[in-house]
Amino acid sequence: MIQFLEYSRLTPEQLNKIMRRAETDIRDLLPLAQEVIDRVRQEGDAAVVDYARRYDAKNFEAGMLKATPEDFAAARSALSPEVIDAIQQAHDNIRRFHEEQMPEPIWFMEIQPGIMAGEKVSPVSSAGLYVPRGKGAFPSVMLMLAVPAKVAGVPRVIVVTPPTPEGKADAASLVAAEICGVDEVYVVGGMQAIAALAFGTETIPRVQKLIGPGSSYVSAAKRLLYGTVDVGLPAGPSESIILTDEQVDPRLAALDLLVEAEHGPESAAILVTHSRAVAEKVLEVLPGYIAELPEWRQAFIKNVLANYGGVLLTNSLDESIQFVNDYAPEHLEVLTAEPFVTLNRIKNAGEILLGSLTPIPTANYCLGLNAILPTGGFAKSFSSVSVQDFLKRSGVGYLSREGYERLQGITATLADYEDFPAHAMAIRKRNQIIGLP
Repeated sequence: MIQFLEYSRLTPEQLNKIMRRAETDIRDLLPLAQEVIDRVRQEGDAAVVDYARRYDAKNFEAGMLKATPEDFAAARSALSPEVIDAIQQAHDNIRRFHEEQMPEPIWFMEIQPGIMAGEKVSPVSSAGLYVPRGKGAFPSVMLMLAVPAKVAGVPRVIVVTPPTPEGKADAASLVAAEICGVDEVYVVGGMQAIAALAFGTETIPRVQKLIGPGSSYVSAAKRLLYGTVDVGLPAGPSESIILTDEQVDPRLAALDLLVEAEHGPESAAILVTHSRAVAEKVLEVLPGYIAELPEWRQAFIKNVLANYGGVLLTNSLDESIQFVNDYAPEHLEVLTAEPFVTLNRIKNAGEILLGSLTPIPTANYCLGLNAILPTGGFAKSFSSVSVQDFLKRSGVGYLSREGYERLQGITATLADYEDFPAHAMAIRKRNQIIGLP
C-alpha cells in the first residue's frame, strides 16, 4: 500500500515517523552493535570470520579476508568491456569534479605589517572506505569514495566491502578500485567491518578516518564508535524527495520516486506536491511501474512507500519547500516550472538536482557530483563527501619583530584578563630578553 498523506492533516505521530525515517530501527540495533564491536576488538580476525560465516559466506576463511592480485585480474575478466568502459568514464567525470575542489596546499596573508597567518593543508594518513553490497553491487560507491580520497593524496586508502556467497569481493567494485588506484581491499562487511577498521585486527589495519554509506547495522556501529575513530558524515539508508508543482509530467515524477526506494526496505522516498492532480496521477501510474521490476526490488519499494515515504500533498509550493527544508533529504529533485528560482529557496539537502532531465540515477553514477550524502536529516549541518573529508588544515603563523611589537601588548592584556599568568609572563619576560621596553 502506497501512503497518501495530506500535510495539513498529519498527526504529530505521523509527522514524527516521516521525519525519523528508519531511526527507530538503528536505535534497536545498538545492543547487537556493541556485542559485535566488543568481540572484534577482543578476538580480531576470528570474530570477523565468524560473522562473515553467519551472514555472508558459509565457507569463509581468514585467508580470504584480503583481495589478492589474482582476484583483481579475475574481476576484470568477468566484466564486459561495456561495463568497464562505463566505470572508467564515470571515474573520469567524478575525478574532474573533485580535482576542482582541491585547495591550495599552503597559503598566507598579511594581517598587518609583520603579521602573517595562513593554513597548510595535508591529507589524513589513512582512510577506510565502506563500500556496501547487500543484494546488489555498487562500483559507483567505490568511485564516489575512492576518487576524492586519492585526489586528496591520502597515502593509504583501504576498502572494506562484504563478500558474495562465494566469499569474494564484487567484481565490478574491484575493477572500480583498480581504476581509482586502490589496491587494499578487504572482503568484510557489516558491523564487523566498521569495528575492524576502528581497532585493527591481525589482517585489517586500523585507520584514522572511516567513511561510507551502509545499512542500519552499519549506522549503529558507527554511532557507537564515534570518538574512537572519525566515522565521517552520517550516511545511512538511502532517501529522496521529489518536489513538484502542477507543471511536472507525473510519469517522470513517479519513475524518480522509485529510484531510492529500491535500495532497501529501510530507505525513504517521498513525492511532495501541492497539486492534487499530480498526486493522484502519480498514485495511478506507480503500481504499473512497480510491477515491471523484479519481485525482490518490488518488496523493498512497497515497504518504503508504505512506511517511510509515499505521496505527500501540501497546500502550496511554499509549504512544500518548507517541508523539504525541515526534512533535509539526502537527494532532492526539483521538478518545478522554474527550478533555478526554486533553488534559491532550498536550504537543506545533500544534493539538489534541477529539472526533469537531471534524474537521481545520473547523479548517482556519472554526472560528477559526489553521491555519498548525509542522511537522516543531517543535511542541515553536513555536506556531501568531497576531498575535504580526507584533508585536514593546520593554521600557520609568523611574526616579524615589527609584528610581534604590534601584538605583544594586546596579548598580555588579554592574558591578564583571563587570569593566565604564564601566558602573560611568556610575553613580558620575552620582551626583556629581546630588548623591548
